[in-house]
Amino acid sequence: MKENQSKIYGQELIMDLYDCDPKILRSKKKILEYSNRICKLIKVKKYGRAIIKRFGTGSIAGFSLVQLIETSLVSGHFSELWDRAFINIFSCKLFNDKKTKDFTKKFFKAKKIKSRTIIR
Repeated sequence: MKENQSKIYGQELIMDLYDCDPKILRSKKKILEYSNRICKLIKVKKYGRAIIKRFGTGSIAGFSLVQLIETSLVSGHFSELWDRAFINIFSCKLFNDKKTKDFTKKFFKAKKIKSRTIIR
């Protein structure tokens, strides 16, 4: 990142993962593991425990994740119907988005990932 960091409030990484391992998407334990490992990878401090709830019925059923961090938030939604994951990481502390994206794709065993990084 070459921008003047004094004018940057934060960084947001938006990731859409396709054809993920369905066993991982349906496992609260694995989603919690992801949350813990991604916070460690990007070196942010968790603020409280992660909230991981499965809700919805039919085509919208699946887990959602919210992990507050001292510099903002990690969130995710996991579609059981499509075997997709939709993950956002927003932090006032800058982090390596390529490393984060590579780790996330590998963790969920996704065949494809689309991502965008937004500097705010």
